[in-house]
Amino acid sequence: MKRRSLSSGVALAAILAAGAAFAASRDDNRADPVIGEESAVLTDAPNTPPAIHRDHATKVIVHLEVKEVEGQLADGVRYVFWTFGGHVPGKFIRIREGDEVEFHLDNHPDNKNPHNIDLHAVNGPGGGAAASLTAPGHSSVFSFKALNPGLFVYHCATAPVAMHVGNGMYGLILVEPKGGLPPVDHEYYVMQSDFYTQGKNGEKGLQPFSMEKVIDEKPDYIVFNGSVGSMVGDKALTAKVGETVRLFVGDGGPNVVSSFHAIGQIFDTVYAEGNMSTPTHNVQTTTVPAGGSAIAEFKMSVPGTFILVDHSLVRAFNRGALAQLKVSGPEDKLVYSGKQFDLVYQPEGAGARVAASDRPVTPPPAARNKAERVKLGAEVFANNCQACHQENGLGVPDAFPPLAKSDYLNGDKVRAIKTVTGGLEKPLTVNGKPFNGVMPAWSLSDEDIANVLTYVYSQWDNSGQEVTPQEVNLHRVKAN
Repeated sequence: MKRRSLSSGVALAAILAAGAAFAASRDDNRADPVIGEESAVLTDAPNTPPAIHRDHATKVIVHLEVKEVEGQLADGVRYVFWTFGGHVPGKFIRIREGDEVEFHLDNHPDNKNPHNIDLHAVNGPGGGAAASLTAPGHSSVFSFKALNPGLFVYHCATAPVAMHVGNGMYGLILVEPKGGLPPVDHEYYVMQSDFYTQGKNGEKGLQPFSMEKVIDEKPDYIVFNGSVGSMVGDKALTAKVGETVRLFVGDGGPNVVSSFHAIGQIFDTVYAEGNMSTPTHNVQTTTVPAGGSAIAEFKMSVPGTFILVDHSLVRAFNRGALAQLKVSGPEDKLVYSGKQFDLVYQPEGAGARVAASDRPVTPPPAARNKAERVKLGAEVFANNCQACHQENGLGVPDAFPPLAKSDYLNGDKVRAIKTVTGGLEKPLTVNGKPFNGVMPAWSLSDEDIANVLTYVYSQWDNSGQEVTPQEVNLHRVKAN
């Protein structure tokens, strides 16, 4: 009992000492002299302002303009975003521990709503919200001192708060510690959020916000940096083998918690919840709470395309929380060999059958001509086919057959329709190469299948023929 009491006393003393040190640090910040004045450099995602190299606190002037703008949420889906700076997420703000910040919140005259800002980096009522409620055509000014280092979310806190946040009003503010952050080759700004539209996921046109869905916590889109596909293809993040990458990751919510993961990469260091004092190492997936953040650092060992996702995977592959990091440079076969052998494996028993879904299908908009059918089919392909057959239609060697210059597709349109609607579980030869995989039967509508086949036929030196919904209906393989 005495030993336990002593241990408890030592622990209590340590806690009190840590608390005293923390309080002393905050008191030191309050007393720090401020030298000079500068305007903050603000950037749009995925870019970040340059690192801070000064060894003293200063006065930093921040001008952040609220704009209500129409933009693209997904392919063919328009949305009126409420933004800090014209984009979602809002501008990245970078200051130093001990800085005094003079903050100007400017509400554009063309806006329809009052707005304010709650910065989680602020010690003060509402994080600045009470001092910054601003009508259209007005500007509010308040100041605060950055007492705590860390990566913090900011967001609008005007009622109804979920509506303002759900329309895109959030961003990140980094308060660098006095000693700065270790240098890296690349820093990127990635912020997840959830959107709630009156139309269903993928429904075209200008989509209004749905208060009912946000209250029920049923998002139609869960995305990185404000839209589906914001960091893929020619907009992907980039790095080279041997370089170090730092991701400033935030979650604006308003509801969904992120399980942030890089497929094929281990985070060397993670500062969970933006806390820079207690890093963890060798992390596979890190939780980023709604209204929270994390910093993830890693070094690229091999080339390739690495996929960033919310590992609640339906959110990534069906609702939009997916980005790409494209890494160039020499291979290292000791770190990652790639496929070395492809051997025949014949276990006893029959293989499992993949059945078509019985989920009811919402009819997509009808294409009025072949050009519209191709455009609509491109989205169906990206959402359903691209993972296996690849963006360039070349498939995966020995696994998924190519669609490019495909003699199997071009030779028999009816066979192609039956393959997509009925699935395939038998050997076939495409362009002279054998394949023996399993393709599930797709429960897509006649319109969607006509669109995606027409798109495929229009790409990669294929025949260019059109498939109509009537042909799909005539030749569809009915589910058992």
